[in-house]
Amino acid sequence: MTIRAIDRTKACASMTEVRAQVDALDDILVPLLVERGGYMTQAAINKPRAALVRDEARIEAIVRRVRSRAEAEGGQPDVIEAIYRGMMEAYITYEHREFARLRAEGQKDEKAECQPLSVPAG
Repeated sequence: MTIRAIDRTKACASMTEVRAQVDALDDILVPLLVERGGYMTQAAINKPRAALVRDEARIEAIVRRVRSRAEAEGGQPDVIEAIYRGMMEAYITYEHREFARLRAEGQKDEKAECQPLSVPAG
């Protein structure tokens, strides 16, 4: 049996301990979010039209999936949904920028396989 995420939360005796635990989690989350952003560049490469960047059906499927996962992990589905909706909006904005940048660079018809990708900072 696997341990739920909520059950891995450590008891903290001070705000210093709380902040140290949050910082440690951020050190795990940020690289994962950066990697997720790389896949938004891959999406921009693989979508033939800018109108396809926003996919409402996919957004709702992700929301259903993460709400279920949050509940299974002992978390708050409403909080996770709010975080994901905000994150997806930010990534949609990013993907639109990437779509435009890639087309401006003449990469309109390129299809990239899933491989490491260097993304410009900024």
